[in-house]
Amino acid sequence: MLVESHCHQQAKRQHQQVENEREAVHWRKRQKDGIAAARARGIRFGRPTIKTPKNFEDLVTQWEQGTLLFGELLERTGLKEATFYRRLRELRKGKKK
Repeated sequence: MLVESHCHQQAKRQHQQVENEREAVHWRKRQKDGIAAARARGIRFGRPTIKTPKNFEDLVTQWEQGTLLFGELLERTGLKEATFYRRLRELRKGKKK
């Protein structure tokens, strides 16, 4: 009787796992469909992009020449340090092409 009960419990657990997996697949598909529909409506996901100022190259040149302090540069661009260096890298990479 004990063995039969254990087997029955194990079968119930397996059945529940299968049901849980089916439900998870269903919800992942619904989520994927919802995201696709939102994108089709023009909804953007993720952090908003920070605009690089139009005079970014001029400010970088001033900074490189020593006429503009780094803190002042960040203040004028409105960028954080990491974002500034990323944009600087992108600027330099774009010039090499």
